[in-house]
Amino acid sequence: MEKSIHKEKSYADKRPVYQKNDKNGFLKGAVWIAAGGFIAKLLGALYRIPLTNLIGGYGMGLYQMVYPVYCLLLTVSATGIPSSIAKLTAERIGIGQSGLPVFKTAMKLFLCIGLLGTAIMCVIAPFLATAQGSKEVLGGYYALAPSVFLVSAISVFRGFFQGKNNMKPTAFSEITEQAVKVGVGLIFAYLFRANVRRAVTFLLLAVSISETTALLLMLFLFRRDPSPVLLQKNEEKISAKAVLKLSIPVTFSSIILPLSGLLDSVLVPRFLGAYAENAVTLFGLFSGGAVTVINLPVSICYGIAAASVPAVATAAARKKNGASPRKRVVYALAVTVAVALPSAAALFFFAAPAAKIIFRALADAELDTLIKLIRIFSVSALTLSCVQTLSACLTAQGKPQYAALSMLLAVMVKTGLYTWWLQSSKISIFGLAHATNICYLVAFLINLVYNLIVSKQRRKE
Repeated sequence: MEKSIHKEKSYADKRPVYQKNDKNGFLKGAVWIAAGGFIAKLLGALYRIPLTNLIGGYGMGLYQMVYPVYCLLLTVSATGIPSSIAKLTAERIGIGQSGLPVFKTAMKLFLCIGLLGTAIMCVIAPFLATAQGSKEVLGGYYALAPSVFLVSAISVFRGFFQGKNNMKPTAFSEITEQAVKVGVGLIFAYLFRANVRRAVTFLLLAVSISETTALLLMLFLFRRDPSPVLLQKNEEKISAKAVLKLSIPVTFSSIILPLSGLLDSVLVPRFLGAYAENAVTLFGLFSGGAVTVINLPVSICYGIAAASVPAVATAAARKKNGASPRKRVVYALAVTVAVALPSAAALFFFAAPAAKIIFRALADAELDTLIKLIRIFSVSALTLSCVQTLSACLTAQGKPQYAALSMLLAVMVKTGLYTWWLQSSKISIFGLAHATNICYLVAFLINLVYNLIVSKQRRKE
């Protein structure tokens, strides 16, 4: 590694990752991330077909009760890492410096944070299982806990590669972790199909196994990376404080939705339980069914959001040379709408066949509920995709706190709405779908306004 670092005399001799108005580079990166995300999500969606057959709606409900807590801790330790590291790396590359100091500092920092996240998950697991009224999920918390640490390391690699506009490692690692999870998970589900509680525990263990595999892949790709990772003599090091200064607001922005999901996993089953005996199943149909289907097009658009960070950040670093961050923000949003709008329409009109293919083991009543949930929730395929792209653009321009504020306000609106609507047995779980739609719409509108404000400020600078 050191030989490859010092083999070149100067990074300035190398062609920059981004040239002015390099839309081809942006689209190429977006396509790689989108393809990886789509294949991974498609595998996850297809995974639900045999999985639902083996563990049923109740097992899916238990599975989804553990995931919000995992997502919350994962967000703290990992989710904000790729975009923040990509921004810092892209900025350095944009002015002819190496991104390696960013990588080294971030890896040390987030390995420690990830380890802390794993420990916290183990400690609070008994209390959460009791609060959720399902002690059966305790083993699942312990089985899933190592993933928090593992994904922290994976995310540092992803952010570093993305900052150099190399999206392939992210795509390959996403596909790998999903493929391993599906393969190992189905084996466990089949072996323990007679005991739903044990099956769910081992399904969550499969996630930890998949993340271990993905981390090994990233290590392999990092050592064989052919692109320049040049470290100039006496080059300034990056402090942990500098990484945290950007990562903390990005993480806070990312943490809001998982925190909301955790709150939903506690409140929604309790509200529904006041008049429905299948409260856990209803919650599972939305969070494990409708959300899974909607996330397919959203995962494609995530590639646009990921590619936006280095594109906009590099343009900002080269502003004196005529680069325009504003034009790249507009372009990224336009591409997002072009992909997400027809996807949302397709989900609405083809909700029935999609649900019947993916969740064919569900009872007729459960399947009818799921189809209606998908149709209601289909609009979020557009709004959530736009939210993640606009949030990434704000991060690239050094304003992640704006994205955090918009999502916080949106989640508050959602929680207030479903707390009201779920009191009615006539609205039932559909109230959660409508409230979540409004949540993403509010976040989109606020993010759009913030981007316009930031762009206007940058033009005056």
